Amino acid sequence: MRIGQIKPARGATRVKKRRGMGPASGLGGTAGRGHKGQRARSGSGSMVARWFEGGQMPIQRRLPKRGFRHIQKISFQVVNVASLERFSEGEAVNRESLKAKRLIDRGNRPVKLLAEGEVKSAYRITVDAVSAAARAKIEAAGGTITLPKPKSPRPRRAGGASAGAGAGGAGRAGGPGAGTGSGS
Repeated sequence: MRIGQIKPARGATRVKKRRGMGPASGLGGTAGRGHKGQRARSGSGSMVARWFEGGQMPIQRRLPKRGFRHIQKISFQVVNVASLERFSEGEAVNRESLKAKRLIDRGNRPVKLLAEGEVKSAYRITVDAVSAAARAKIEAAGGTITLPKPKSPRPRRAGGASAGAGAGGAGRAGGPGAGTGSGS
């Protein structure tokens, strides 16, 4: 066998469809687009939006809506004090150690400690938030809790909406005093 005798496997190659190239092409005449209508026109590949339903009321407007997503909501990963038994006494409990023991799944969301269960050992805990009851249980067992320093709020811009307008807005185009100069 020579290299020139090698053929591709059966079904590995496909003949390109030559649309609209006469009856012998198998796709002559309307070239697979059917007869007339918006989708038969040239350039209609993206003319009809995929969600367009022909003018009937679209699904996203037919369905009832309820609630909203709060843009500043903090979604915590919850860890209960009962699951701290997986750690040895005096061991540091933080985001990395919780992830290593598979008590949290993601490292990017903040961790909150809740009070479900009992605490039998003292732990050094560093989390993003803690409930008052959980804090009381940890401290009663002789443990410590460290929270991150709260972010200081951004300072507000001085002046409000009309900052830089000047006293009373005089001198602005169309404002009070506009066009009342000593021209003539």
